[in-house]
Amino acid sequence: MIKENFKRSVSRMNAFRSFQVIKEPVFHTAISDLPFTELAENEVLVKIAYSDVNYKDALAMSESGQVIRTYPMTPGIDLSGTVVQSNNPRFSKEDLVLATGFGLGVTHPGGYSQYQKVPGDWLVPLPKNMTLRQAMILGTAGFTAMLCVNALIRQGMTSDKKVVVTGASGGVGSTAIALLHKLGFQSIIAFSRKEESVTWLKSLGALQVVRPDEFLPETTKALGKQQIDYVIDTVGGEQLSSLLPLISYNGAVALCGNAGGIKLNATVLPFILRNIQLIGIDSVNVPIDQRLSLWQQMADLQIADELVVQEITLDQLPETASKLLAGTHQGRTLVNVGDHK
Repeated sequence: MIKENFKRSVSRMNAFRSFQVIKEPVFHTAISDLPFTELAENEVLVKIAYSDVNYKDALAMSESGQVIRTYPMTPGIDLSGTVVQSNNPRFSKEDLVLATGFGLGVTHPGGYSQYQKVPGDWLVPLPKNMTLRQAMILGTAGFTAMLCVNALIRQGMTSDKKVVVTGASGGVGSTAIALLHKLGFQSIIAFSRKEESVTWLKSLGALQVVRPDEFLPETTKALGKQQIDYVIDTVGGEQLSSLLPLISYNGAVALCGNAGGIKLNATVLPFILRNIQLIGIDSVNVPIDQRLSLWQQMADLQIADELVVQEITLDQLPETASKLLAGTHQGRTLVNVGDHK
């Protein structure tokens, strides 16, 4: 009966708009009309309301991004929307859902589409105290920031400690500052090279906004003066290499990004003499039970409406991706897929 109902529904809808990355004959992007196909076992058809733009999405839209392996592909690692049809017992028609990570927008068609078929095991029911729009204001950036904050709290981070957030004007960094502030943290140092972001970052909860090159020493020593307690690092590379010797005894870093490079130039001394921890944060393959609690935690903290949000349509994705890769973008970008007002 489910499949029969599905056939009747799609016969009336026929096709839907989807933003695609296409490799042949030359690399380009286009908005295509795609046909509906039948649901596989455990799949759910979602009418998408919103997606967002993350750094990974921008890479997916770039020929040199090395994120997508199979073309054509619909990018968008996040989505929120309404269930239209379901072959999964966890979900029924009209349920409000969200999804982030797993293979969305990379190995599986993603959120830059009016409709998408998603494995039911990837979907999270929308928390009752969160809207579809708020879910995508947060998206993978918020989810990653929450993972970082929780990881450091488990390592002993308390609200009186000094916390550095790198890449602060980006999605993960700015959301991390808002989360920390909401949780009572007062000594938040935001790293940002953008003068225009200073006032905004302080309004989110940063005590100081500094340029990384003004805070970090010109020459990195194996051990430096202990200046900070914890770090949420979205950048990696040389910036992280320079921060490690400055972390105080029993401190920790939650590392979630590599915008500054994948190489780490470090010694073992901060780890074996100051007992610091370097914690890797992956947001893609987090188990569903942990996802449920994290999304509810973010819903309860109610920070989405405090963040700087730019709202775009599918047609504006290439321009937004270019700005993000060029480092001229700040805050979060919401993709209004369903033309919601």
